[in-house]
Amino acid sequence: MTTIGEIANVLKQSKSAVIFTHMRPDGDTLGCGMALSRALSLCGVRSEVVNEAPIPPKFFFLEGMREIGTRPSLNGGAVIAVDTSDASRLGRLEEVWRARAKKQVSVNIDHHISNTRFAAYNFVRERASNAENVFALIDALQVPLTAEIADFLMLGMITDSGGLSHSDVDGETLRCAARAADGGARLSEITYEMLRRRSKAQAGLYAETVSRLRYLLEDRLVVAFVPQERLEKYGLGPDATEGLVDFGLSVDCVEVSACLLEVKRGQYKVSLRSKGKVNVNEVARTFGGGGHILASGCMLFGEFEEALDRLRYAVFQHMEDA
Repeated sequence: MTTIGEIANVLKQSKSAVIFTHMRPDGDTLGCGMALSRALSLCGVRSEVVNEAPIPPKFFFLEGMREIGTRPSLNGGAVIAVDTSDASRLGRLEEVWRARAKKQVSVNIDHHISNTRFAAYNFVRERASNAENVFALIDALQVPLTAEIADFLMLGMITDSGGLSHSDVDGETLRCAARAADGGARLSEITYEMLRRRSKAQAGLYAETVSRLRYLLEDRLVVAFVPQERLEKYGLGPDATEGLVDFGLSVDCVEVSACLLEVKRGQYKVSLRSKGKVNVNEVARTFGGGGHILASGCMLFGEFEEALDRLRYAVFQHMEDA
């Protein structure tokens, strides 16, 4: 694997860089992208952050998020993917990435165990958040930690660690968070915006969905299902379901929590969480997905009850292995 120092040297020699973030972006991929972009600018390297779709407005409380575009405007230089386990996770920008990666320096910085090492330079290290890996890269770039960069790094850490509470958070995560806080990151505001703030409509969606939780496998698996009609009822988009899967995991008898979001009839986006006894990355891989041991995702297809039964059986198999 490429070292973080080697990547820093390659990037400092680039005239420009396009930073790609993954589809259905979360705070970690966006925080990584923006923090790295600001750090590269301090090195004299022009850069931009792109995503396949417009950024959800919930991230606009941090200045700079509106700058993220849906197509690259810079030519030449380097292409960098952050918090992305596979090029396919770039969505509609996958082909743009692949075309540019053939001719330009390509860099992949990620923390997913399922990463496919799809760039010329790959730094993949399992951490509670990919922001910790980007923090290491920024250190290697030898640029100052500004309050703006600290905010973006904290966004990534808070988002992917459940507010620094997940079981994969260790001393290094906390030391990174402490450095970001000392650098001016607004811990309280970021935590509220990412983990606690909900509209009245979201509160209604949560209440209705939680009241219909399905308990399976002797209550060791809990499933939340969000059909499209329920999102339409409350006038919400898919990003409004974030956090539902974490609620399921808070039930004391549950080992695995799943949230199935109906994308369209016969297609479901699945988010999986585990307390540690079950490797949900392996469960997700059964259906072509992946992620982390404790948090992963995949897609399921077919009639809902049939799809749910396939998921139940896959979780059961890995419970038996645990």
